[in-house]
Amino acid sequence: MTPSARVSAAIEILDLILAGGASEQVLTRWARSNRYAGSGDRAAIRDHVFDAQRCRRSFAWRGGAETGRGLMIGACRAAGLDPDTTFTGDRFAPAPLTEEERTAAPIEAAPEAVRLDCPDWLWPELSASLGDQTTAVLTALQSRAPVFLRVNLRKTTVPEVVEELAAADIITRPHPLSPTALEVTGNPRRVQASPAYLDGRIELQDAASQAVMQFIPLRNGMKVLDYCAGGGGKSLAMAARADIEITAHDASPARMRDLPERASRAGVEITLAEDKTLLEPAENDLVLCDVPCSGSGAWRRSPEAKWTLTPGRLGELQAVQAQILDDAAALVAPSGLLAYATCSLLASENHTQIAQFLSRHPDWSMAADRRLTPLEGGDGFYIALLTRG
Repeated sequence: MTPSARVSAAIEILDLILAGGASEQVLTRWARSNRYAGSGDRAAIRDHVFDAQRCRRSFAWRGGAETGRGLMIGACRAAGLDPDTTFTGDRFAPAPLTEEERTAAPIEAAPEAVRLDCPDWLWPELSASLGDQTTAVLTALQSRAPVFLRVNLRKTTVPEVVEELAAADIITRPHPLSPTALEVTGNPRRVQASPAYLDGRIELQDAASQAVMQFIPLRNGMKVLDYCAGGGGKSLAMAARADIEITAHDASPARMRDLPERASRAGVEITLAEDKTLLEPAENDLVLCDVPCSGSGAWRRSPEAKWTLTPGRLGELQAVQAQILDDAAALVAPSGLLAYATCSLLASENHTQIAQFLSRHPDWSMAADRRLTPLEGGDGFYIALLTRG
């Protein structure tokens, strides 16, 4: 496919997404219906689609309309390219620009929330949460996220992995957020076919997520419950750090379906608890609650979530977070630790949520907390460690 044909395909896909289609489903259906597109074409089209979603408001402003076509015209201008070189009307290329499209307002004239690709309704809370870091953080969220690996120190060392991956032309470098984190700077799409990945010596995991797990104190022999385990990435990270008895639970057990295989590959043992009623109260040395949240700290990985979030949905998530904290507290041993984590940048899901929990449970206190933003290199995360007394 020519570069212009790839842009035409991205326009078609974006229009379907803007009409309510889920990004991954639309991309998959398009690929199945257009089998002539090679792997390089599909990767390039995917990049166009996700770049446009990260910068949906600013690209639409630059392109004159919030349509697939408008977004891709805006993408050209944002990249410093003349859209006329792509929108030529030639075979498989998008139609030439109209006069109206040629006179789109410059980005400098756009409101700040538009320039920074923030929904208007979220701007007050997000800017209050981030303070003087607002512009820098939201600018970071307009770019693609780095690809990070977690090195499984139970099976290998960081230098060994760096050397082995380099021999396969997968270039990595250590990242300061975590001693187990490697940033992939060359050929990231080869990672999942590498022997190091297939035999569990490395896992794909954001560096900030790894840092959050490093923040949790672990010791051999602890009884640990990962209460909102999802796919189990944090369970695997904890199990790699210490000899612990770890149980993974999730309200949607299907999310954990791959965890037994991943644990076996990593050389660790993780027990699955699909039934919440079987969890033992007050017997866990550590309960981790990586709660459902807005995902605002990871919007550059999942940009669609930025635009599908609504005030009502955010309120529902906050109610779920509070309920999870209350339920999980009952599962912590008297001298144990309750860890609360989100991948959110919003204070209402982080510090405010903890403050409200402590007001409901005056016998608990916060031992420590940490906030990470994309300015540190990884995703945005928050973690609080809570104890009784």
